[in-house]
Amino acid sequence: MPYSNLYARSIALVCLLTGAAAAQDFASRFAEIRDRATPAQLYAFLQTLPKGGDLHHHATLSFYAHHVLEAAVNVQKLGYRYYTRTSFHPCPDSENGPIVLFSNIGAPAVAKLSACRQTDYTPLDALNAEQKKAWLSAHILDEPGENRNEFFEEIVVRLTPLSRNPHLFAELFAQNLKLFGAEGLRYVEAQWGPFLNEKPDGSGYSPDEAIAIVQARLKQPDVVATGVAYRFQVTIIRFRADIEQQILNLHEFVDRHRDLFVGINAAGREDNDKGYALRMLKYFRQARRRTGNIPLSIHAGEKDSPGPEVRNTLLLGATRIGHGVNLIDDPDTMLLMRHNRYLVEINLISNRLLDYVPNLIEHPFPEYLRFGIPVCLNTDDRGSWDSNMTDEYMHAVKLFRLSWDEVKTLGRNSLSYSFAQAELKQSMLASYEKALQDFEKRFDSADWAKALDAIQPATSGYARRNLLN
Repeated sequence: MPYSNLYARSIALVCLLTGAAAAQDFASRFAEIRDRATPAQLYAFLQTLPKGGDLHHHATLSFYAHHVLEAAVNVQKLGYRYYTRTSFHPCPDSENGPIVLFSNIGAPAVAKLSACRQTDYTPLDALNAEQKKAWLSAHILDEPGENRNEFFEEIVVRLTPLSRNPHLFAELFAQNLKLFGAEGLRYVEAQWGPFLNEKPDGSGYSPDEAIAIVQARLKQPDVVATGVAYRFQVTIIRFRADIEQQILNLHEFVDRHRDLFVGINAAGREDNDKGYALRMLKYFRQARRRTGNIPLSIHAGEKDSPGPEVRNTLLLGATRIGHGVNLIDDPDTMLLMRHNRYLVEINLISNRLLDYVPNLIEHPFPEYLRFGIPVCLNTDDRGSWDSNMTDEYMHAVKLFRLSWDEVKTLGRNSLSYSFAQAELKQSMLASYEKALQDFEKRFDSADWAKALDAIQPATSGYARRNLLN
């Protein structure tokens, strides 16, 4: 071996060993901070912590309610105007579909209502202070007793019409990338479909037109400066009658847009019997024959009862499982996933607020992590929870006394198991490792408390209600 190569390898080995020793030293410091910091100090510490990616992320449910309201008013400059239901009048005409207070609709939909029914709706820009407060609360699970029914049957209904505006989506997603950058994230893999998007007059944009609008905003300097990369998944609604056509169409769509869209998901309540995984099996197999392999990350095991949902979902071809709560009751599938290519996307706050795991100390997450099933933390529908990624880490670190190695593993997993293109993935992993080294240097001091007291983290509403009191 040439001397220069031998010397270079020797230097690399010394650096590796030195880095390992430094990491071991910081492991003790991390444990000290974890166990001795006040809640406010630990929250500041974990917000500053470098993080990997958010892989389980419903984009249109990830926007904070106050940002949605502001953006929905501001988009009037493009000709849109939105209204929200503030009353129920005894009108002679009947209504179809769910009747939900503070459901939102656009001006074209309002124009189709009877004169009597129109009086039930108030323009978003005309809400008084009390109505604004009620509107914001209606878009968040922030009250005792609110659960999955409130979320699926009311909050989702309220937000769906707003999600069909690509200009609104683009601005809100840009804000999200800025906020994620401030939390130390490197990547967001968001579920979003550029379909059914509407112009101010109610006519439709094509998917490519919607993509162009979103991309134009996300290429602006303020978004690029965040350093947060993003890619999208499209989502199949698993219990719809047209499941075969959904699967085939979305495979073809992703195949045409592989630069920006990197995977397919299947969502929808698993307690709806029409959404069981194996009804989709032959259609996924047909689609793979047509378009080749497209990565799948599919909701499975988001149930509070035992069942084979995770195993059946792996049979569809999924390499990532969203939630996987009831995997803990399927020992054969746990053994299959141990030290394997499959990752479980953990969503602690979502599972708590939707009553799948009301007491988080009972969550199977730490068993998966320590048993050898790859996992990472995610925010799921953070706008509806009024939470952020720091809140997920705060719960995980405090409840399960995570070690420094475990925390780093979560971040690495979220990048390694992402569907990002290989070059982007390697770049993000390198950036993450460098940020970890800088983080260790910053807080590996006996004066860590003083350093943390000087930080003013961006505290979420969820944290104020549940983590810092």
